[in-house]
Formats: sequence, C-alpha cells, structure tokens
Amino acid sequence: MEKAKNHLELITKYFSDFTPRQLAQLSALDELYSDWNNKINVISRKDIDSLYEKHVLHSLSIAAAFEFLPGMEIIDIGTGGGFPGIPLAIFYPEARFHLVDSIGKKIKVVEAVRNAIGLTNLSMQHGRVEEIRNRKFDVAVSRAVAPLKDLWAWSKPLLRKSSRSREHTPQEEPLANGLICLKGGDLAAEIAESGCRPRVMEVYELFAEEYFREKYLLYTPL
Repeated sequence: MEKAKNHLELITKYFSDFTPRQLAQLSALDELYSDWNNKINVISRKDIDSLYEKHVLHSLSIAAAFEFLPGMEIIDIGTGGGFPGIPLAIFYPEARFHLVDSIGKKIKVVEAVRNAIGLTNLSMQHGRVEEIRNRKFDVAVSRAVAPLKDLWAWSKPLLRKSSRSREHTPQEEPLANGLICLKGGDLAAEIAESGCRPRVMEVYELFAEEYFREKYLLYTPL
C-alpha cells in the first residue's frame, strides 16, 4: 500500500480534485495489476513497476485535455487490461464506459479489477469492435492498438452525432463527438494514410515527464 501511495504522488502532481473514493480506487490498481500480471501477462513485465506513469497517467492525459460530461457513453477500443478505460472511469464516475477487447483473458482482468474497486459505471465485452451492433457512443478512445485509419473505420459507425463532450479551454467550447487515441512516434505517414485530419496534442505539454516525449493525443471529430 505504501508503494501505491508513493506512485499516486505522480498522479496527484497533475490532478488535485480526487475524492477519497477515487484515491482508494487508484491506489488499489498497483496490487491488483501486479497480482494479475503474475497469472496473465496483461502488462509488459518491464512496465509493471511503472504502472502509474506508463499506464494510469498516460490514460489520464485524455482527462487533462477533454471533459466527459455526466451521462456520456465512451467506448474503449482494444482496451487490453483496461487502459485507458479504467483510469478514465475512475476519473469520470458519472460517465459510462464500455471496454472492448478480442482477447478473453484481458477482459477477465478488466472485470476482476472493476469488481474489486467497485466501478459501477464500467461494462466490458469480449469480441471485435466491428461486431458491435445497435449501440451508439459519444466518444471512442483507444491506445495504440491499430493504425488511425482502422480505428476511425471501426469507431465512426458507433458514434452518435450529437455533441456533449467539452475541451478544457477557458471558453469551454463544445467538441463534436469523435475518436480520441493515444499514439507515439512519427505519425505523419499514418495520419496521411488515414485520410483524417486529427488535432494532434503533445502529452508532454500536459505532463512534463520524460516518458511522454513523442507521445501524442489525436482527436478526430465526427
């Protein structure tokens, strides 16, 4: 628990408005993911000791740049062990998150973590996102699971047209629903091939940690 508390200092360095319940949920992630990683290699072995920087805080860069309003529905495409969906569901308890992955054992971990920390605003699905029918979401999020071209092709049919998300700007201007994905490296060719014109934000400008250099948030409106 002391180790998790120390790790949490990295999160609270950038976010100051967590409730005690949210802090407890975030603290619990350290032991939960360490235990599950011993059974299933859900997070890279070399990354498990950097869980709060490389997974939790990285996921929360979306919360630093965008505001999800109460009642919004967000789909996490290719969530793996629950990123960015689980940290975002902790951060936004009044929004609803649906986490999808084609690998059953990873969804099993998501379900176990959800139940352990009492995330009542999170559902999950084992399957391919292309197979989802008769459901619409306000925003799709994803973390480096596929090229932007594919992510946009998968998300676009699942997005409803109304706009209820907002960006953190002084004017709090409404944002169109769309896709927000976390990417790294040189993205010029990938963006060109996608046919999209995403807004690109540097994560390092949000969180001044060395790990986040050349890490980006891409926002593609519907």
